[in-house]
Amino acid sequence: MAARQNSDHLAWDRSDELWVEAMKQVRSSSACRKVVSFAEKMFAKPATLVTPLIIGGFNVLYPIRIQGLSANLLVRLPCPNQAVFPKEKTLAEAATAACIGQRTHIPIPKLFNHGLDPDIGPYMIIQDLGSRRGMGQVLEAHREDPNETPVLQPDISESKLKCLYFQMAQCVLQLAQATFPHIGSLVETSRGSYHVMERPITLNMSNMVQLSNVPKSIFPPKGTTYENADEWYTVLAEMQIATLLFQHNDMISSEDDCKTKYVARQLFRRLAKQGRLSSFGFAEDNWSSRCKNAPATLPAPDGSGSFRLWSDDFRPANNLVDENDHILGAIDWEFAYVGPTQFVLDPPWWLLLDVPEIHMEEAEQDMNPGSLRLSAYMRESWMTGRFWLNYAARKSWAFDTIYWKYLDESFFGERDKDIPMEQLWKTRVQLLNQEERAAMEPLVQMKMEELKQRVLIEWDAAAARKRLSSLLFD
Repeated sequence: MAARQNSDHLAWDRSDELWVEAMKQVRSSSACRKVVSFAEKMFAKPATLVTPLIIGGFNVLYPIRIQGLSANLLVRLPCPNQAVFPKEKTLAEAATAACIGQRTHIPIPKLFNHGLDPDIGPYMIIQDLGSRRGMGQVLEAHREDPNETPVLQPDISESKLKCLYFQMAQCVLQLAQATFPHIGSLVETSRGSYHVMERPITLNMSNMVQLSNVPKSIFPPKGTTYENADEWYTVLAEMQIATLLFQHNDMISSEDDCKTKYVARQLFRRLAKQGRLSSFGFAEDNWSSRCKNAPATLPAPDGSGSFRLWSDDFRPANNLVDENDHILGAIDWEFAYVGPTQFVLDPPWWLLLDVPEIHMEEAEQDMNPGSLRLSAYMRESWMTGRFWLNYAARKSWAFDTIYWKYLDESFFGERDKDIPMEQLWKTRVQLLNQEERAAMEPLVQMKMEELKQRVLIEWDAAAARKRLSSLLFD
């Protein structure tokens, strides 16, 4: 089993083709003229496009100079064919950024306006901070190929590293303090008032559609929110099953490989439905094999009614800094939503260069009494393996390797060490119930048949939902 699950290579090729088309479209004279005309209409003053454009993975930003204003503005639009839910994600991001600016001390670029325009579609107009330099550029060594794995700049001073991580720790702590009664995306219900009223939109959902060709219809319906952490863990587990089921190409290599992936997903979902994933690695964990050897000491967060902001893409690269490496503004909140508090109690996924609780402890010294303190939780998350549980739940491409390497034995105890990786299903298949076991062989034969023809399937929405429900046994 590979360390990283392959995407559907046909879907990836299609995504690359759509990206090339999108870049031509957003840079075209007609697109630029539309944005300038839109800016002139919004501000009732002459406007000029300032090049170059700022191109992100899912958005394009047009720098605009408005006559009479001292600073430029940015008109931020979803990239055509790249944003999976462009309208929904734009409105949610605008509400989230505004709410963060209102309820925390994190510096956020000013949001002047947002909405839907008949000519340019979903948009945000935000403050141009002037900097194009993210903190990631300060931390990382120069790379000839931007697709290479980033590494820490070898000659960065200890004092600069400490200063940068301390600033990030302060932002993480700020994000963790605001609480909400439901899991989902924020909506602006009236001017300056924000409530959880929409389904979460995650980075993994976008990747599932673009790179695994999973139909959008299998995701939770619009307007869905969740009352407790176990419900959201169950939805995430079902997304892992959907990836196995709907990714037609490059998902499995053999019957054994398919069975191993199937068994892991069914067991993971069962633990979610039983409410066990939300307690794993906390003092309330009285069920896992891991708790018998070294029980956790810190209590699990409230399972309902107290949830916190979580961003799938919050990292140093999305914090713009000035010439002195101080954060000017945190940007790109498109994959942020109110999620289980369990997520924010883990060490940050982007911080594997040093133990994060050290920087958290320093930042926590200035916090008010009664504030949620993360350092001890982060330390225990790493010790118990809870970090890996949440990472696997959120990342389809990492699920299989993480499940079998870090989670399976923590859940169910030691297994035979002589079993080849692809045959690990044999060590746990007896834990499946009769329905789950009966469905395995037909699925395997279907996936093996799919190997004979490399195609991209366009699924009818109702048929896709029915197909997924056939493996959920509710």
